[in-house]
Amino acid sequence: MKGRNLLKKNEFYITVIIIVLACIIQVISGQFFTSNNLVDLLRSMIVPGMMAAGLFMVIVSGNIDVSFPYTAMLCMFAVTKWFSVIDYQGPVFLAFLIAGVIGMVLGLLNGVLAAWLKLPTLIITLGTCTIFLGITQGVLQSSVISVLPVPMAKMVTTNLFSVVNGETGLGSSMPVSILFLVAIYLIVGFIMKYTMLGRGIYAVGGDPVAAERAGFNVSFIRIFVFTFMGAIGGITGITQVTVSGMCQINFFDGYEMTIIAAVVLGGANIAGGSGSVIGTFLGVLLMKMISNNLILLGIPTNWSKFMTGILIIAGVSMSAYKSVLAKRRIASNILENGHKEEA
Repeated sequence: MKGRNLLKKNEFYITVIIIVLACIIQVISGQFFTSNNLVDLLRSMIVPGMMAAGLFMVIVSGNIDVSFPYTAMLCMFAVTKWFSVIDYQGPVFLAFLIAGVIGMVLGLLNGVLAAWLKLPTLIITLGTCTIFLGITQGVLQSSVISVLPVPMAKMVTTNLFSVVNGETGLGSSMPVSILFLVAIYLIVGFIMKYTMLGRGIYAVGGDPVAAERAGFNVSFIRIFVFTFMGAIGGITGITQVTVSGMCQINFFDGYEMTIIAAVVLGGANIAGGSGSVIGTFLGVLLMKMISNNLILLGIPTNWSKFMTGILIIAGVSMSAYKSVLAKRRIASNILENGHKEEA
């Protein structure tokens, strides 16, 4: 029985794909399981992984958000520029806190508009992402900041550990910001599995009318998921600065599609109502394995967009197929119950 349940889980198939892909890369290149490649892979997952955790909640609630990369961009430049102007020398924690609060305000704007206007959230967030980009480019006049405030610059060089590949001599370091990734997944996992709020998010994504009848505040849940996504976006913006060592306006180009693809590949229904935190993490891992290791497979890196598009189509197709199966099961149960009542 447990084996059958396992085979029904999307996470099982993604894990199999990841293992097979890892073995193929290892056989072709001999470099996948080297220490520096594994550290680089985890390092590359920090920023998209954090964003995916927040977007997972938005998608499960039956909504969509394409503004979060621009939230991260705006918070990143606003805080970094401000700290540079005032020559801030205090703890770097304050940068994350301020960026998180700014992100919350921007996310709250999305949530309030979604709850008030009741328009498709794709349209709302397309509008707000343009506003956020306009503020970043027009008001802040930002493009590149290469000299960071001292606390951020110190965090760039602070690592948990470093490794060196014995064969190639290449070294890699694990930044302390990996702890943010772990913390966010623990928080999101706890909310979604153990709280009434998490149950409400799943319920609203499955059927908002039924969720409202069951006593869930649909408007509040929509506002919460967008506000939470905004906070993660703000924190992720500063995280990107401390991982890369600079601010650049094209850091998050195309992130909205990549992160949506990762979440959907992880098993979240694009229409809402289902998905898991573990599946989301695995979806991000699969996306980064493909984009990071194309060169090890002898494939030019400019094919990464093509591969991302294929994965988006595959993920949406799986999500649609699961929805069709679920509707068929419901219809079958209704028919069976109807026949029993007649008998």
